[in-house]
Amino acid sequence: MTKNLIQKIEKSRNSKVIIYVTGDRQPFVTKVADDIIPIFAKHLEKIGKQNKISLFLYTRGGDMITPIRLIKLMRSYAEEIEMIIPYRAHSAGTLISIGADKIVMGRLGELSPVDPSTGHPFNPENPANQKQKMEISVEDLNSYFLLAKEKAGVKDEQMVNVFEDLTAKIHPLSLGNAYRATRMAKQITEKLLLMHFDKIDDKEKIANIVKEITGDICIHGYPITRDEAADLGLNMIEPDSELEKTMWELYENYAEKMELKKKFDPVAILGGQEMATFKYYGAFIESADLTDAFVFDGKIRRIIKDNKASIDVNVESSAWESL
Repeated sequence: MTKNLIQKIEKSRNSKVIIYVTGDRQPFVTKVADDIIPIFAKHLEKIGKQNKISLFLYTRGGDMITPIRLIKLMRSYAEEIEMIIPYRAHSAGTLISIGADKIVMGRLGELSPVDPSTGHPFNPENPANQKQKMEISVEDLNSYFLLAKEKAGVKDEQMVNVFEDLTAKIHPLSLGNAYRATRMAKQITEKLLLMHFDKIDDKEKIANIVKEITGDICIHGYPITRDEAADLGLNMIEPDSELEKTMWELYENYAEKMELKKKFDPVAILGGQEMATFKYYGAFIESADLTDAFVFDGKIRRIIKDNKASIDVNVESSAWESL
């Protein structure tokens, strides 16, 4: 079934296709990470040099450095890189997408802003727990200063006081780390665009795309539809009805394998047993001849603690496997 759908897309796009799907089902969430690079290299080596390679992508995000490594690797095997997005390609997925020459996006396709978050050493609302981290969104920091200026009427010469109030709550090095993250997001976005845009002729277009996806769109989960992506200056392609249908069918195929629409219910899996095992697919990298999956293996046990019955879920291993 999956192989047939891959072959249909390859025929439609006159391309070789690689699938990369990460999972967003709790508690088995997987993200874009650098451990995919050698796996992609294996698939690309099997495919060989091509005029065009298309990457079918579904992800909610992850590491920001991996996209530039992945696109550079793919470009060493193909003259043209194309993205195929049936649904979500958020955050790091957006970075991967903007590194491609073309983006084929379905009706439900989405990119998102690239708004990196960093971890503050502890949550100031619970200082007793030094291990508890508070996520710091770069856009939240920017909005804090805008709020001070636009709503509280703080003058430029008074902003130092606003900054000092912030550093009383959040360690200055954490703020510096967050600022470094936003600078990195802008630099990576620009580097990816320069892989297929002209540095001189497209200077204004590049600056606009960087500005929009790393700052001006202030909600991290905001869905950038294909119309909006085209307005930004990205090379968007609308699939014909047959390709659209095939793209969605392929996404649904992986959603079923990974149970993305089904809540993890350890009680139901255990049933009347005292112990049960589970095997769960958390991500896939697949091409016409090869399949790799990120697999979670574990056990579910019914235990009694302090005279109370509870369910213990233990993931014993999680790793990429060739299927």
